[in-house]
Amino acid sequence: MLNEALRLIRVFHNMNQKELSIKLEISRSYLSEIESGKKNINIDLLNKYSRVFDIPSSSLLLFSENLENNKLSEKTRVYVAKKVVNIMNWISESGVKYRVENN
Repeated sequence: MLNEALRLIRVFHNMNQKELSIKLEISRSYLSEIESGKKNINIDLLNKYSRVFDIPSSSLLLFSENLENNKLSEKTRVYVAKKVVNIMNWISESGVKYRVENN
């Protein structure tokens, strides 16, 4: 489920595969294979994700574990994960706007 978590995080940041592949210094096709679950991600690449998205590697793993361990159907897990990501995005944007307005 790590592949789905990484895809959701990319989508959450409004980044397409080409943009992310450049930042990760990998091919777009390799990124596509990772996100589809055809290829596994190694620790070095996971650390690059961590730097690109400013999320600790442990949080990436925890997010993917929570998606995997949930007893809900795959479709439901993906739906809920997307909603959580949207809420996180809304909170992030609200915080940025608040800080900018008060400076």
